[in-house]
Amino acid sequence: MFEKKYISQAEALQLLIDTVKSVLPSENIGIEKGYGRTTSSDIYAPEDLPGFARSTVDGFAVRATDTYGAKETMPAYLTVTAEVLMGQAPGFEINNGEAAKIPTGGMMPRGADAVIMLEHAQVGAASVLEALKPVAAGENVIRADDDVKKGDPVIFKGRTLRPQDIGALAGLGITVVDVVRKPVVSIISTGDEIVPYTERIRPGQVRDINSFTLAGLIYRDGAAPVRKGIFRDDYETIRQALSRAVDDSDISLIIGGTSVGVRDMTSDIIASSTDGKLLFHGVAIKPGRPLIGGVIDSKPVLGLPGHPAAVAICYEAYVRPLLLRMLGVKSENVFRKTVTATLAKRVASAPGRQDHIRVRIEAREGGYVAIPVMGKSGLITTLVAADGIVIIPENKLGIDPGENVMVHLF
Repeated sequence: MFEKKYISQAEALQLLIDTVKSVLPSENIGIEKGYGRTTSSDIYAPEDLPGFARSTVDGFAVRATDTYGAKETMPAYLTVTAEVLMGQAPGFEINNGEAAKIPTGGMMPRGADAVIMLEHAQVGAASVLEALKPVAAGENVIRADDDVKKGDPVIFKGRTLRPQDIGALAGLGITVVDVVRKPVVSIISTGDEIVPYTERIRPGQVRDINSFTLAGLIYRDGAAPVRKGIFRDDYETIRQALSRAVDDSDISLIIGGTSVGVRDMTSDIIASSTDGKLLFHGVAIKPGRPLIGGVIDSKPVLGLPGHPAAVAICYEAYVRPLLLRMLGVKSENVFRKTVTATLAKRVASAPGRQDHIRVRIEAREGGYVAIPVMGKSGLITTLVAADGIVIIPENKLGIDPGENVMVHLF
């Protein structure tokens, strides 16, 4: 049973979210740099798209009324008078009883309002076309504004731009876009036992894992990670490092120094900083219970546990929502994929605590199965082996085998 000082995951998140008073300022960039960026204003179509009526099939451009009643036993006869060339506007008009050969994507000539597919037509001698099937007006044709109409909204404010979104902007001739500035997130690694990943380790030492995991997650979510380095367990050293981080970033993350004990400095540094306030120390979540949350100079500061799995879980539960808030993303589920699966084995959970269970997914007959990846939160390989997370709510005492669960995929 948890002590009362451990607040719930929802309470902790709300305290942190409340520190973000507004969306970050915007900047103007070329669309080629817009992948994964978040729009800061609505975008409207400056013109119709595609801008001209075109065929969706290879066939013959005709007047639909000339094909009415046509069938294989009694075709309608038309004369092929011209051919539409790709990338060129036809310099001719289709009159009654006429047709023009046209490729997929070709511009419809004046007078034509439908296209007969090649499969439903035969061309005989003297360019006589036999239409074996009638077509209705507009059949096999995209109108000039079928895709987008001038003045219509194309992309709304708060949208994280995907490849297809950038493609739509390019198709409309939009070359620049207003986006929210990337949040800058400083990562401070602490611990006398932590050494750079490039060094050979001695007994009692571990290479820096967490800053790389965090940097990748931050980059994935449209922000700019800054790995500040590794700092020894010294109050003044960490205080100065955090002070510099707060000055040049929007969120500061300190890895390590969160466990209750004589070497716990992070909470004291936050609380004693100018314009600093400690929001909480300890959350009813596993892994990640020692999490620290605070604010300095109106900017969120988090002290993350040193165990790799706890770092990743705390990022998803707390840091990611902060980033999305700063970016003005309207839904926290953007790009977040989930899958429903049945749990392979029972997983117990303590009351009053939100448990995040690492699982791997297997496709079996009848659907997906979620297999818990067991191991302590200090083992990075449990994250490597996992495909996602199953969240057990505070009010649920575990999950039974065969029960349906939602897996939040990495």
